[in-house]
Amino acid sequence: MRARLEARVFGRVQGVFFRQNALAQARRLGLVGTVRNDPDGSVCVVAEGERPALEALADWLHRGPERAAVERVEATWLEPTSRYAEFRILR
Repeated sequence: MRARLEARVFGRVQGVFFRQNALAQARRLGLVGTVRNDPDGSVCVVAEGERPALEALADWLHRGPERAAVERVEATWLEPTSRYAEFRILR
């Protein structure tokens, strides 16, 4: 079943290659969507795909890459919009 995950990741998540690693994870899992840095220091992830792949990405978001220190993840599950063709970094 396809779904949409919208997540905000808080902690030391900017300047630690979080977006690049999230991109690699999402593409490896066959997901589409976006990842971006937000002005408040968090990272915003919007991903669509099969629910098990999204759950794997959500698990990864709680850890992040090696240099990250994730404090919390706020996640919302929604119906997919099918508006994304690939997963990419927004700047």
